[in-house]
Amino acid sequence: MDHQGMIIRPPSEAGSVLLQVTLGCSHGRCAFCGAYQGKRFAIKPRGTVLADILYAARHYPDRRRIFLCDGDAMILPQARLTDILSLIREHLPWVTRVGTYASAKSLKRKTDAELAELRGLGLGIVYMGLESGDDAVLRDMGKSGDAACIVEQGQRAGAAGFKVNVTVINGLGGVERSMEHAQATARALTRIDPDQVGALSLMLVPGTPLHERFERGEFELPDAPGILRELREMLAGTTLTRGLFLADHASNYLPLKVRLPSGKQAALDSLDRALAGRTPLKAESARRL
Repeated sequence: MDHQGMIIRPPSEAGSVLLQVTLGCSHGRCAFCGAYQGKRFAIKPRGTVLADILYAARHYPDRRRIFLCDGDAMILPQARLTDILSLIREHLPWVTRVGTYASAKSLKRKTDAELAELRGLGLGIVYMGLESGDDAVLRDMGKSGDAACIVEQGQRAGAAGFKVNVTVINGLGGVERSMEHAQATARALTRIDPDQVGALSLMLVPGTPLHERFERGEFELPDAPGILRELREMLAGTTLTRGLFLADHASNYLPLKVRLPSGKQAALDSLDRALAGRTPLKAESARRL
């Protein structure tokens, strides 16, 4: 298949066919992100995408899920996106779910009717990067849209019938805004009420603006206990109707898989034990992006 450059996908899409329909990210200005360095955003030709779909039909008859790469396939014009979903349905009829990254910017460009159309064609899950519910942090990190906009678009995605997976990043407010970041993010998550939250811990990527600020002493990264205190504050303030709060990414110091609301107290107790030094944390050398 025509995979250009590094391919990024959510952990839960490990067994999916990775269908690259765009290159890079349509925003590409987040200070912390090094995922698409060196990739200029572009829409891949229809013929290339079709060839990959036909390849998948020949070689992956056992795969039931497809993930559309790169950074924000939802930004594709509606006609192009519906065409891709129709080609998947035609040539890969055994596929039960298609997923994609989606930003507030790209969701906002779709009408409610267009979102419903995409859902009807098999797009079943969207992965949104909230990162922080604190507008000061979002501005500082160069994110597109404020918290209210991201919350609104997350709610629209859920109302359209998509499974909504929201990513947040502990440590993104630095030491200075750690608690403000945690508390505001918890409020935003509660309002979105996603099916799943994925909490990562910030790892600075060389070559990104945030790493350069860190090197100049302009950004102070919380230490491991600081990250855990922030995570505890965020989890304590997050209320989901029914969903998973996952902090089991390779970047995290203490893996957690929490079913909310029933599992919240047990998870908070686990964090308290770790903060008291009674549970070992993942070594820095073992953490990964």
